[in-house]
Amino acid sequence: MEDGNHPRSSTWHGSSYSVGATSTFLSTVLTFPIYKTIFRQQLHTLTIREASQQLLKEGFAHLYRGLAPPLVAKTVQGTLLFGTQATFQKSLSGNGKVGHWDRCLSGLMSGALEAVLLVPFERIQNILQDGRNNARFPSANSILQEFQSYSTQNRFTFGLYRGFSVILARNALGSALYFSFKEPLRDALSLDGVPGWVPSLVSGSVNGALTSLILYPLSVLVSNMQAGVGKELPKTREVARAVWLQCGGNVSLLYRGASLIILRSCITWGVTTAIHDVLRGQN
Repeated sequence: MEDGNHPRSSTWHGSSYSVGATSTFLSTVLTFPIYKTIFRQQLHTLTIREASQQLLKEGFAHLYRGLAPPLVAKTVQGTLLFGTQATFQKSLSGNGKVGHWDRCLSGLMSGALEAVLLVPFERIQNILQDGRNNARFPSANSILQEFQSYSTQNRFTFGLYRGFSVILARNALGSALYFSFKEPLRDALSLDGVPGWVPSLVSGSVNGALTSLILYPLSVLVSNMQAGVGKELPKTREVARAVWLQCGGNVSLLYRGASLIILRSCITWGVTTAIHDVLRGQN
């Protein structure tokens, strides 16, 4: 880590924000078809081939349907993830030596803040990606108009912030895990003669994939809670029970889409981590 008195410290946070925004913007565009395939698997317990065929049947015009919300959300997410974590970490360490718990707690707080701000984007994205909503909700604006008709209280619990508690837990834990192991993994892989960006790429890929796999059941739960639109909101426990019964109590069915999660996470977090560390001068 860079010392707080280092000449580069004045631009430290700025570079974290800008690099996070740029890398997540590009990776979101590249991996969106993979993400949409995973979403269909989570929602309908389909195989990769079945989910792909479903998307092909709908046509290319619908392949990138729902891209705008995650594109904006992921760009903001990357900005917040690295920028606010750096700020929280600096406050916790007091410009001294950064410890494991400083990284963990700053990641936890960064993930929680991210969840509060980005739940509405994920909610709209999940509605748009469910093929059953194509006719009823042709655009993000039609979804917002539907939620506008709800009362103030229902607009929060049944509208844009449906599933908030699960997303809060997933994002906070995910960020805490990522930042806890980001630097230790990179340092362990750093060898003489190996370009500095390689350990960052590999560690980011491994770290992102493992974190995504650990929290995958929560993502399945979020997909099933957020895809539907209506004023009836089952409790989280009831949705979890329904998902488990839909999978026939089979863990392997619950983890359908996990193989694509690994691919997407390797690309997204590997590239993001490598670019961030190179521009931060940590290699």
